[in-house]
Amino acid sequence: MWLLPTSRLLGFFAFFATLLFSFPIVAASPAEPIVIFIRDDVYEDYQQFLAGRDVLSIHEFQHKNMRRDVADMVLLQQSLALGGFKGSFSYVPGKVNFRNTKMLETGELLLSFDSYWLSDAKLMGSAVYISDPVIRRGEYFAGIYTSPTNQKTMQLKTLEDLRELSGISTPKWQTDWNTMSALPLKKLVRDDEWLSQARVVHMGWVDFMLMPFFTSNDGSYKLEQIQLQRVPGVAVLLDDSRHFVISKAHPNGTTAFNAIQKGMKILRDNGQIEKMYRQAGFLIEPKNYVILNSAVGLKAKDTP
Repeated sequence: MWLLPTSRLLGFFAFFATLLFSFPIVAASPAEPIVIFIRDDVYEDYQQFLAGRDVLSIHEFQHKNMRRDVADMVLLQQSLALGGFKGSFSYVPGKVNFRNTKMLETGELLLSFDSYWLSDAKLMGSAVYISDPVIRRGEYFAGIYTSPTNQKTMQLKTLEDLRELSGISTPKWQTDWNTMSALPLKKLVRDDEWLSQARVVHMGWVDFMLMPFFTSNDGSYKLEQIQLQRVPGVAVLLDDSRHFVISKAHPNGTTAFNAIQKGMKILRDNGQIEKMYRQAGFLIEPKNYVILNSAVGLKAKDTP
């Protein structure tokens, strides 16, 4: 019987092993949904907003469940479709944490349906593509949310009033943390989980947290047993832009990034992006509010 020399036999198997293990990195076909991890409360609001409609067919966005996070989901899918991306998605709702960032870097996750602050996205270095801005610098104003029973915070009117109050955030969101750190707070508490932050404020252990504006008749926010109230007439500038982040290591990364860029340009040019976030209640008219940190924000922007 004819036998190959041992060295050639090992080389033969190595060649086929290389071929075998190269197959999983082939781009997923449209028939194979791409898994996306999403925070469960965002996914629930997204489903209620859709109400069985095709997300690609929606052009009006006024709805009680529409908010900044949900607008991100709608915008991203419409951008991908307009840009020619053919993949579909399978959502896994749950308690999403900062593990997603590592999964983006390794290619286990294609993209984040929640946009990133530019300062946070840059920390991921060359591992990801960063889209054009979804929310441009100077557009992001956050409301101050507190317990409905916290009368001291509800009466907040000026920057100086913050000296008597405590706030909560996390340095894992650099823009939020830096903004809060620049405020003259009595105390800044760290908590890395958003839901835990909301619970602590609801319980009255911390006076307030920053949250996006959203459509609400009375400025209230409710999630399960948590109830928060937006302080009327005031806002805080978060002086950064937000972007979609796409993994370079994922087999569909380059295709998805190119599609997003193309689709977002179409939606930006025809006014759909601004319309979406305005109808979601997120984009506000700054002249109608006291921007508590306007001097702080302008100073930071002008600093080289």
